[in-house]
Amino acid sequence: MIRYWQQDEGMLQNVKKEEIAPDKRLWIDARNVTQSEIKTLQDEYGLDPDLLMDVIDPDELSRIESWDGYNLAIMRLPVFTPNSDVSYTTTPIGAVIFPEKIITICWTDCEVLRDISENRIKGLTLNDFPAFVIRILSRADIMFLRYLKEINRRTNSIQNELHDEIENAELIQLLNIQKSLTFFTTSLKANQLLLEKIRKTRILVLDSDDQEWLDDVEVDNRQAMEMADSYSQITAGIMDAFSSVISNNMNVVMQKLTVISLVLMIVSAITSFWGMNIRLPFSTGTDWTGLLFITSLCAVSATLAYLVMNFNPFRRLGKRMRRRH
Repeated sequence: MIRYWQQDEGMLQNVKKEEIAPDKRLWIDARNVTQSEIKTLQDEYGLDPDLLMDVIDPDELSRIESWDGYNLAIMRLPVFTPNSDVSYTTTPIGAVIFPEKIITICWTDCEVLRDISENRIKGLTLNDFPAFVIRILSRADIMFLRYLKEINRRTNSIQNELHDEIENAELIQLLNIQKSLTFFTTSLKANQLLLEKIRKTRILVLDSDDQEWLDDVEVDNRQAMEMADSYSQITAGIMDAFSSVISNNMNVVMQKLTVISLVLMIVSAITSFWGMNIRLPFSTGTDWTGLLFITSLCAVSATLAYLVMNFNPFRRLGKRMRRRH
């Protein structure tokens, strides 16, 4: 969908294409673009087809380039999709900067663009397109930090659930969170390179206020990168810890099954030793000696199996150490 925005009294106003004022700067907002809309942008504004294909590529990294008659800045923005397995991902957005208009192109929708179009960002102006791009990056960093805090809370909740009972669903959720953190880390690093390139290349002409704002955005971006790295390491540590717990539980189960197999081997050994064609002991007596013998043997075997399965010298040693302390 392509929408047109112009600024009136400091507020962005959605205008129809035939109502665009020629004396005001224009923001063309293209979100959830279709192939026909891509063709429209290409024909009406002379955009390069390769440029458009790069912008709508979900895996495209951040960069800034100068083209014939316009500049291009591709940024990575965070996206929250509640109904998806991986709820937190990132998406590229291309900002095509002309002297009198700016075109943002995104193959999906995200909260950053909704905040801009709904006038939630104070001080946003279309009179300074480089500042407009920096504002997008600044809002992206705010959303990155907000989503990272939500990811951390979700990780703590899943960890508490795993303490009660280890289920596959919680482990899969941790894996999806790890994917989200990987997406965030990669995108934040790409945006950091973009910020450095904006400062060095001078493709975007920045005044003193823009330079100061760019410094603040770099600080926020580094903070988000460090937070994403820390949460990624914590999540990886949690998954490794619960993998060790699962392996330990598997060893305990295998130990018990081994003891049960050994107990059952006693009966198998008796039947195998005498066979079916050899008279068993106590088979000619009229008393209950044979039955008592077999019952006693089973009872002793069951007792030994119980003692072996519940014998854990390390657990007793740990209890003694705790009592001393």
